[in-house]
Amino acid sequence: MFRIGEFSKLTQVSIRMLRYYDEKGLLKPAEIDPWTGYRMYSVEQIPILNKIIYLRDSGFNVAEIATALGNDNFMKEQLDKKYLEIEKNIQAEQIKLQKIEIAKKELLYGKNEMHYNLSIKSIPSYQVLSLRRVIPNYYAESELWKELAGFADRECIDFSCDTFSIYHDESYKERDVDVELCVPVKKAGKSCGEFVFRHTEPVPMMACTMVYGEFSNIAEAYINFAKWIEENSQYKMSGPDRQIVHRGPWNEENPQKYLTEIQIPIEKSGENNL
Repeated sequence: MFRIGEFSKLTQVSIRMLRYYDEKGLLKPAEIDPWTGYRMYSVEQIPILNKIIYLRDSGFNVAEIATALGNDNFMKEQLDKKYLEIEKNIQAEQIKLQKIEIAKKELLYGKNEMHYNLSIKSIPSYQVLSLRRVIPNYYAESELWKELAGFADRECIDFSCDTFSIYHDESYKERDVDVELCVPVKKAGKSCGEFVFRHTEPVPMMACTMVYGEFSNIAEAYINFAKWIEENSQYKMSGPDRQIVHRGPWNEENPQKYLTEIQIPIEKSGENNL
């Protein structure tokens, strides 16, 4: 048995915290000397103390730790839940970092020197395997692509690599994004639930621009398009925009070499009023 000071040295946990865990009922002394009143701890209590520390450092409060200590299955479930929660928070913080980088370029270093050449072309109808769903945010799109690829693989569907995304929302949304993934196929198969074979709508005039580098550069490409549409007032936007990632995380390790094509449908102003 060890007195509290000795146990503190051996476990690298302060006396103050050991007394706190005692007070909260998380780790009571194995014995209390009836003559001296010293708190006495045993070697067998070290694994319990380690669990308390692991849970504390993972963000659990005292009540959650007390519940978890008596139930290993509950502890595992709570750790998995906490892991996902922290992972989501990290993703949110990464988005903030990207916005800070964009702000630094725009506010501190003047205009971004990137130039986006914009061209107008006609886009035909494509026969595609489609998966459309409202997802939490744009970053969740990668998981949707995995679902679509998995279905195509299971059904042995031969498809083109010229895949694209259609964004059906009328405005930019930070949450609940209505996105449709499209994979061109040589022949239609049998639709199954959300996996639908269909023909996309042809677009007579599509304003297109290539975005080189990290996905954060896409925002600047949209701003460039806004300037173009203002300078060319004979045109107006006329439908859901599309994105084609020609080079991305699945076929290019260096984000600086990513290549994304932005496609925005346009029409001559007043055409619908004729």
